[in-house]
Amino acid sequence: MADEHGYTFIHPFDDLRVATGQGTIAMEIVKELPLVDYILVPIGGGGLATGVSTLAKLLNPKIKVIGVEPAGANCMQESLRSGKVTTLSGVSTIADGTAVKTPGSKIFPYIQQNLDDIITIADEELVVAFLDMVENHKMVVENSGLLAVAAIKHLDVKDKKIVSILSGGNMDVITMSSVVQQGLIMRDRIFTVSVLLPDKPGELHRVSGLIAGVNGNVIKLEHNQFVSINRNAAVELRITLEAFGTDHKQQIIDALEKEGYKPKVVRTNI
Repeated sequence: MADEHGYTFIHPFDDLRVATGQGTIAMEIVKELPLVDYILVPIGGGGLATGVSTLAKLLNPKIKVIGVEPAGANCMQESLRSGKVTTLSGVSTIADGTAVKTPGSKIFPYIQQNLDDIITIADEELVVAFLDMVENHKMVVENSGLLAVAAIKHLDVKDKKIVSILSGGNMDVITMSSVVQQGLIMRDRIFTVSVLLPDKPGELHRVSGLIAGVNGNVIKLEHNQFVSINRNAAVELRITLEAFGTDHKQQIIDALEKEGYKPKVVRTNI
């Protein structure tokens, strides 16, 4: 459209003027927290990191600016390693806002000069970080913005003043629902166990009573009478439960084992 109609094309990241505008974030940070030690900034193509790191170093060279990339789209990390702009063969990450194969060539020299380090984050860490932000801070942050939150755990920065830049909240409701569910599963807040029990009256009541006795909350039950040709010997009961966390999950499993059941943790499908 720029070629056909003479419109001005604005590159999403490889534009020095756009990066300069994004750099004003560093000015806001220093105004509110003059003694900031670390600034963590997400990296896709590198424009945001260029602006923030360049201005931060101008304001205070002692500030450490750390770029954070998805492990499955670490084009800037590979470029810094090779000393030149490098294109990845492919990208794979739930952080679609930073799923970039090739970083910007115009901004790359500024990254080389002003960025102190790059950390990469696995998708699983973003899922947990999303749940933390929603529950503890009541904020919806897109996966790319969560990179700077997840990166804190990778740094030994006790007693340091750290700012994580949350670069957006662009997440559709379906994706949000999926991320929340996966986060609950990864935190052992939701899990599924399979137990074998005789096919006779009262067994389901007995199992549910044991779970209730340790404050487990049943979300879903699946009763499979065909797990064995001898139904009197065993039928399978799959129970999806809500727990407070890993310790509570183990408490529920221990309660079942104590009564002679042999609970087996299986994949949870909500």
